[in-house]
Amino acid sequence: MKEFLYTVNLRDDPEVIRKYEEYHNAIWPEVTRSLRAVGIRELRIWRLGRRLVMRIVADDDYDPVEASKRHRASHPRVLEWERLMDGFQERVPEAPGEGTWAEMTPIFTLP
Repeated sequence: MKEFLYTVNLRDDPEVIRKYEEYHNAIWPEVTRSLRAVGIRELRIWRLGRRLVMRIVADDDYDPVEASKRHRASHPRVLEWERLMDGFQERVPEAPGEGTWAEMTPIFTLP
């Protein structure tokens, strides 16, 4: 299994933060099915203020770029969800390219 950690900010608006959490408390079934289909076994998101951290545990052959493409193309509702979530988020300066989420680099593992 592979593990990935990402970070992004939510827009600085309490109502945006509330809505983001509300959506995630009732995530659309098309989205969860698609995430599992692309090889994600576990996905968790934590929040501190407006900063989000997402942890993904995925199959050994999981490629984040390819998985994201397949996920977004899997169903119209998935693309609708992703666009909706993008509207709540604010990219961090470290995010590469056009993406909003920035992959974090592991620096320590308890031996």
